[in-house]
Amino acid sequence: MKALVLSGGKGTRLRPITHTSAKQLVPIANKPILFYGLEAIAEAGIKEVGVIVGDTADEIRSALKDGSRWGINITYIQQEAPLGLAHAVKIARDFLKDDDFVMYLGDNLIKDGLKEQIAQFVKNKPNAQILLAKVPHPENFGVAVLKDSKVINLEEKPKQPKSDLALVGVYMFDKNIHTAVNSIKPSDRGELEITDAIQYLIDNNYTVSPHIVQGWWKDTGKLDDMLEANRLILDTILTDTRGTVDSASNIEGKVVIEKGAKVVNSSIRGPAIIGENAEIINSYIGPFTSIYFNVKIENSEIEHSIVLENSTIKDIKRIGDSLIGQNVQISHTEKKPAAYRIMVGDSSKLEII
Repeated sequence: MKALVLSGGKGTRLRPITHTSAKQLVPIANKPILFYGLEAIAEAGIKEVGVIVGDTADEIRSALKDGSRWGINITYIQQEAPLGLAHAVKIARDFLKDDDFVMYLGDNLIKDGLKEQIAQFVKNKPNAQILLAKVPHPENFGVAVLKDSKVINLEEKPKQPKSDLALVGVYMFDKNIHTAVNSIKPSDRGELEITDAIQYLIDNNYTVSPHIVQGWWKDTGKLDDMLEANRLILDTILTDTRGTVDSASNIEGKVVIEKGAKVVNSSIRGPAIIGENAEIINSYIGPFTSIYFNVKIENSEIEHSIVLENSTIKDIKRIGDSLIGQNVQISHTEKKPAAYRIMVGDSSKLEII
């Protein structure tokens, strides 16, 4: 069995972060999102992995390399434009051949991995198996309708959903999916939709089986979901101190302090993680906060947030529920006239008190 991992999307819902970085490489608990998926694929025993790349191909290649760190072999497949999930299957035909495969959207997180789902697919041998999760607002997702433990209908973001079962970004297929993707036409948004390809299988009497995800699942394409995923992952960490903490500092709960990090006269309340070579000085780091490498936080308070590499926060009273990008500087000023002085990129969001 092979894996096809999609990491070519533009990440418009996470701009401006994704103007300069692939959305699949934004870290959750100081590990790029995409790494969690590759770990799950490797844990399930899959060795051959095709990675669909787009505009951020160089960044993805630099991060993943040949895949040997996970014990897998990566083949990169260039997609000239984001033309749909079914299009990704279509252009990966030479890599996939007639093998069964799991298709995994690179910005998804599934708590319990993929071993159980893949074992079910191998045992029951349906033509396709889709992962589903119950959600409170199914109108925002692709929705599946079941009958007698089989999928009988798929709807893409229906105004009046017939079920609360949303499509999770993981699919398993046998070779018949290639017939399906070559039989459908682009949707109104100009993409070859995987939901249309799966519906083709249903309409032509192929077997499409569901697997209901019991643990949590997160599509990290939006800020709120990314912060929630960060919270869920941090809740699983174990205390580990490889950096230095001075005697004037206070560490409470589950906290990871990575190599080269320094905590000086500060309070850190876990779960939280402080990245390599970060400096926390006279500050408070609250629960569910991930500080990436080479970050400096001084005379400030921050909680329930993610701070990316090489950023500086100084003399700021309180930051919460935030995603702060790379190389950002946030500081208090005494300059006159008193005013907010802001430089932000396209699609940014600020809430000021």
